[in-house]
Amino acid sequence: MTDDSRREESLDPQDWDELKALGHRMVEDMIDYLSSVRDRPTWQPVSDQARDALQQPVPREAQGAEGAYQDFLNHVLPFPMGNIHPRFWGWVIGTGTASGALAEMLAATLNPNVGGGDHVANHVEAQVIAWCADLMGFPSGASGLLASGGSMANLIGLTVARNARLEFDVREHGLQESSQRWTLYGSTQMHSSIQKAVELLGLGHASLREIPVNGEFQIDIERLERTIADDRAAGQRPFGLVGNAGTVNTGAFDDLDRLAEIAEREQLWFHVDGAFGAWATLSPQLQHLTRGMERADSLAFDLHKWMYVNYEAGCALVQNEEAHRRAFSLTPDYLEHAERGLAGGHIWFSDYGVQLSRGFRGLKIWMSFKEHGLDKYAQLIQQNADQARYLAELVRDTPSLELKAPVPLNVVCFRYATEGLDTDALNHLNREILMELHEQGIAVPSYTTLDGDYVLRVAITNHRSRQDDFDLLVREVIRIGDELRDA
Repeated sequence: MTDDSRREESLDPQDWDELKALGHRMVEDMIDYLSSVRDRPTWQPVSDQARDALQQPVPREAQGAEGAYQDFLNHVLPFPMGNIHPRFWGWVIGTGTASGALAEMLAATLNPNVGGGDHVANHVEAQVIAWCADLMGFPSGASGLLASGGSMANLIGLTVARNARLEFDVREHGLQESSQRWTLYGSTQMHSSIQKAVELLGLGHASLREIPVNGEFQIDIERLERTIADDRAAGQRPFGLVGNAGTVNTGAFDDLDRLAEIAEREQLWFHVDGAFGAWATLSPQLQHLTRGMERADSLAFDLHKWMYVNYEAGCALVQNEEAHRRAFSLTPDYLEHAERGLAGGHIWFSDYGVQLSRGFRGLKIWMSFKEHGLDKYAQLIQQNADQARYLAELVRDTPSLELKAPVPLNVVCFRYATEGLDTDALNHLNREILMELHEQGIAVPSYTTLDGDYVLRVAITNHRSRQDDFDLLVREVIRIGDELRDA
């Protein structure tokens, strides 16, 4: 007989029916939570009680699934970021969907490592990448990888760019092999992840040429060409060019076709950061903005932004599969690809990125595309762009508000403006308006600074927003601004 003191343990429940009942409760609670989201504040600060509860020592004794779930209901659920709310327009953060949350549960149940091997999760991810490549105008032989988001996708694309364009084996010798500075070009409106990537790749911030923009916040083509020529004359080595398909500040698109021509002429790697704007290609009314994107050597974009997929879901596409694989592939004995068995199969995503351990991101994308169809996504993307134009018109028609940037896509930058206040005073006033919008739970826009002016920034990647929400936003900005001005 087995000694009870040596009984082998497991983390599976002792009573599966009890867990099933709790699981049903969780699903019902969360669907109720999502269906009633409009009835709650957009955001509220974490309570002192919840903060205290989340600073306790690690539990040594079992609390049980029921107890852990009750703590979640009490201390976590009431204080979300708020991006599932219809009036959340901060930064560029998507909303997710109810069925996407269920898909995450299915993926977590299977719990595969999508690094490689002959199992179905790799085939699902490969199909998602093939769909994305097709939608973005990339050829059928293009390579790709699902990543945590646009920042990692940018790093992947620029890693391939560095290794493919530098004239020596960077993986073998490192940048010490070269005494010259290799330079990368993009506009001052580039996302910060480009700078991070350049620094992480050992090139240094000094190698990043940040070109001024025109009145439409697009890269100044003449300044770009002049800077490249000046760098070559000074002995620098230009290797890459970054185009913006929807800048984070204003949603501006660079002239991607023109940039592709310059990259081809100058023999530069052309990388496009399409974090959210790349998906404008789905809308017949907007896809002209993305013209030239299909000519990129690499493209980074997110699905958790303007495709409303639950976090995390980004993607990097690379035209040249061999260059992509050569930048990352490393196969030690314990990862040798086999002809048969689980270690077989031709899909090894660990050969195309940094991660060997990779979650099953592809399932929620695959199921979402199947559930809704791409026509529905195209309709929602156009709907958000139309809502941005509607908000811009409200701002233009309101004497106490001022539109601060063009609205080519889904981002509206504006401020409360009143006579008799200088720039510093208006900046302070608009900061306070933003804080009041957040703290009163009314709405969550974010902020940026354009030409020295602090502005409210509304980035609409929200399938739950309705026209009435923007009417309310404008009314509340005016109300709060008037109250603060007169205080």
